[in-house]
Amino acid sequence: MLRKFTTIMSLMILSTQLQAEGFDIRLANETAEVNYLTESSTFGYGGVDMGFGLFFNEADDFMISGSAMVAGNSAGNNRSLQFGVGAKLAMIALNQGNLDEDVGALAIGLQARYLFPSATPVALLAEGFIAPRVVSFSGAEQYREYRLAIELEVTPSARAYIGYRKMEVDLENINPDIEIDDHAHLGIKVEF
Repeated sequence: MLRKFTTIMSLMILSTQLQAEGFDIRLANETAEVNYLTESSTFGYGGVDMGFGLFFNEADDFMISGSAMVAGNSAGNNRSLQFGVGAKLAMIALNQGNLDEDVGALAIGLQARYLFPSATPVALLAEGFIAPRVVSFSGAEQYREYRLAIELEVTPSARAYIGYRKMEVDLENINPDIEIDDHAHLGIKVEF
């Protein structure tokens, strides 16, 4: 519990230094995640979306993460389709059963988002991150995260969504893979 409190306080202090431009809250029956969002227009043509997050579940696993994603419209006149590439650094404390292990990974990611042309803006989002053994550390062999979501734009600066995420890590000498998240979730994303 002290570790969670220290992590939450550190993220709050970090977010005030970064002048967070929004937040993303994702809740499921057994998991919760909060991400502070900001961006940097100094990186590349369209800037980079950055997030700093805290995830925890009922098994007392928790993860702190930092991510960066560069996204833009596809080539041509199709403004409804966006693609993104990025990376995520994840530090995970696993506490399932007799397991007490701290692992980490630097994952690369891809994202696709399609905005359906309609009066009510609805979008379909798919994203994935993967870290093979070479960029997984502290006993981790591989990290994988996949997510699908349907988003509804409530206002130009707020979205509500329903989604599903699978997040797991392979550990050295431990079978099967450790499942961190495998749930449907509800969420809101608000930008200031």
